[in-house]
Amino acid sequence: MPANIVLGAQWGDEGKAKVVDYLTSAADVVVRYQGGANAGHTVVTGDTEFIFHAIPSGIMHEGKICVVGNGVVVDPAVMLDEIAELEAKGFSVANRFFLSQVAHVVMPYHKVLEKAGEESETSVAIGTTGRGIGPAYRDKVERSHGVRVMDLLDPARLRDKLRASISAKNEILTKVFGQEPLEAGPIIDAYIGYGQRLAPYVADTSALLNQALDQGKTVLCEGAQGTLLDIDHGTYPYVTSSNTTAGGACTGAGIGPTRIAEVVGVTKAYTTRVGNGPFPTELLGEEGERLRALGREFGATTGRPRRCGWFDAAILRVSTRINGLTSIALTRLDILDQCEHLKLGIGYRCGDQVLEEFPADPQVLEQCEPIYEEMAGWCAPTTHVRRFDDLPPQAQAYVKRIAELSRAPVSLISVGPERDATIPLA
Repeated sequence: MPANIVLGAQWGDEGKAKVVDYLTSAADVVVRYQGGANAGHTVVTGDTEFIFHAIPSGIMHEGKICVVGNGVVVDPAVMLDEIAELEAKGFSVANRFFLSQVAHVVMPYHKVLEKAGEESETSVAIGTTGRGIGPAYRDKVERSHGVRVMDLLDPARLRDKLRASISAKNEILTKVFGQEPLEAGPIIDAYIGYGQRLAPYVADTSALLNQALDQGKTVLCEGAQGTLLDIDHGTYPYVTSSNTTAGGACTGAGIGPTRIAEVVGVTKAYTTRVGNGPFPTELLGEEGERLRALGREFGATTGRPRRCGWFDAAILRVSTRINGLTSIALTRLDILDQCEHLKLGIGYRCGDQVLEEFPADPQVLEQCEPIYEEMAGWCAPTTHVRRFDDLPPQAQAYVKRIAELSRAPVSLISVGPERDATIPLA
């Protein structure tokens, strides 16, 4: 059987966890392939709400195997807290959760360095979550101080690595940022303890996933953040530190591209963004505040208010192209139920030029004014609807126009946070 990918098609926060949770019923294995605890995925099942930062969203389905792949940077404390919370809520992870032995580990000095860098007058303020993700990926790429999960299982090796790493990081903290040095002993002791507690879950996850595919099982790859936050294809430098696009699923999970069958891009029926960077269709003032209030748009990880704006089709077109989207999962359609009039961004005007494609240069994007197409709203509730033909005609027209502008068909529509508040179209 094939592997399928579910990823964010905008700037993150599109509702991927709800879509992954819904699609998990048809999958055998769910694997998270990039990012870290900077991504919060919210799942609502009945009266139970869970915000995942480390464990794949599919863990709330009994009998499903969940994997954290090699492309993820792991915060052991966050992961162990989530495991404990899941167990407390009646969701067992024993024998069905596995962690890649070669995934890299987020250390306390990564968080301190990230915070110091964001506050420095000489650095570009990206608007990070402060979870240490960027510095952890930096150590991974530089290769001199990266700590992997397998290192946590070898106390002697871990002590040697951390003594060297903490000494090097203290040089930066004290001499560059003028901060107090970190004490090595407590950090080493804590991470040896984390290794002992995580040991039952550690595995060669690439082998595990490929074996599952060889046995005819379906693997669902769960992405974090969104396409426009990709380190290569996003609005650089206001991006994350990993490849959030479809190619990242192969490298971050350890499976070949010939095993991928479908790529589902999750997008809201409008657009949001957290952190700094250009946002052409952003609504400021009362309009933006109203959309934020209707959608309860506050970050699951940081609690920060999200920037809100109209749907931007140019973003979806670049996402369709880069990811090879086979379909779109359209979320939060119900948030627009009270809007009398809607706008769709269909392109940009930059000086005397009209642009249909999303510009890669952030300075050009900053100068872009959106070109809008107006549509009538439906001013009727949709949360109870389970068939496309039962949506108000104006809502049907809005969905069809999004598919047309985005150059990819819509395969499902979410009209609420609950698992069953979903309209399948394929």
